[in-house]
Amino acid sequence: MREATTLRDKPALVTVGPAAAQGRPAHRFTTKRLELIVLLGPALVLFVGFVLVPIGVAAYYSLYDWNGFAALDRFVALDNYWLVITGPVFQQGVLHNLIIVVLSILVQLPISIGLALLLNRKLRGRAFLRLVVFAPYVLSEATTAVIWLQLLQPNGFVDALLRPFGLVHQWLADPSLVLYTLFVVITWKYIGFGIILLLAALQNIPTELREAAALDGASSWQTTRHVVIPLLGPTIRIWIFLSVIGSLQLFDLVWIMTLGGPANASTTMATYLIDHGFKRYQFGYGSAVAVILFVICFVFALLYQRFALRRDTEGALTRLAG
Repeated sequence: MREATTLRDKPALVTVGPAAAQGRPAHRFTTKRLELIVLLGPALVLFVGFVLVPIGVAAYYSLYDWNGFAALDRFVALDNYWLVITGPVFQQGVLHNLIIVVLSILVQLPISIGLALLLNRKLRGRAFLRLVVFAPYVLSEATTAVIWLQLLQPNGFVDALLRPFGLVHQWLADPSLVLYTLFVVITWKYIGFGIILLLAALQNIPTELREAAALDGASSWQTTRHVVIPLLGPTIRIWIFLSVIGSLQLFDLVWIMTLGGPANASTTMATYLIDHGFKRYQFGYGSAVAVILFVICFVFALLYQRFALRRDTEGALTRLAG
C-alpha cells in the first residue's frame, strides 16, 4: 500500500514527441515569413507596378510601329531595334555617353578624392567650405541647367570673365565644344556627392593606422597613397558605379540646355529617346530605345557587381554574420 501511494505521489514523466518538439520552430518560421510578407509586400508591389510592368509594356510596344494614337496593329517584330542600333544619330549618342563616362572617371574621381582629403583636414572655415562644395548637388537639374544656360550665353557672365584671356567662345553653339561644356556643368553639379561619400569614408578610417604609418617613417603622401586610398576602395567603387549609371542615363541638363544640339553634337541616348518617342510621336521606336538603354545599364550593373562589388558585399555580409 505504501509502495502504491509512493508511486502515485511521484510526478509523471511527460514524453515530448517529435510533433511537439517541432511545433515551436514551425511556429517561429511561420511568424518570420509573415513578417517578411508584411514588411516587403508593399515595396514589392510598388516595384512590380512601377518598374517591372513599365519595362514589360515598353518591350511590348517596341514590337510595333505605333504613333501613340492608332491601334496596335502594325507588328514589326525586331525592326525597331535594328533601326535604332544602325542609326547614326543613336550611335553618336552612345559615343557621347561613353565620353561622359570616361571623363567622369578620369576627371571627377581625382578631383573628388583630392577635395575630400583637403576638406578632411582641420581647416579654418571647413564647415562652410563643405557646404559650398555640396550646395550644387542640392539644386535640381532644371535649376542648374537654367542658371548655366544664362551664364553661358554670348556676351554673358562667363564670356565677360574670360574675355581678358581671349577665351570667348560659343560654348553651347560650337559642335566641338558643347559636349565638354556640358561636362563642366555636370561636374559642378554632381562632384559634391562624391566628395560627401568620400568624406564619410575618411571619417571611418582609424587614426591609429595613420599614426602607425608615421611611426614607421612614412611621409604624408606615402600614408595617403598606401593606407588611406586603399581603404577608400569600396567607396570609390560605389561612386564609380553610380557615376557610370548616371552618365548613361544623362538627360535633364542636356535637354534643357541644348536639346541635344547643335547638329546632334550633344545627343545622348536619353535625349534621343525623348526626341523620337515624344516629339516625333514614334512611341514604338522610342520604346525600343528605352529597352536598349535599360539592357545596357542592366548588363553593366550585373558585370560590375560580379567583378567589382562582389568582394565588398561578401565582406559586409561576413561581418554582419560574425
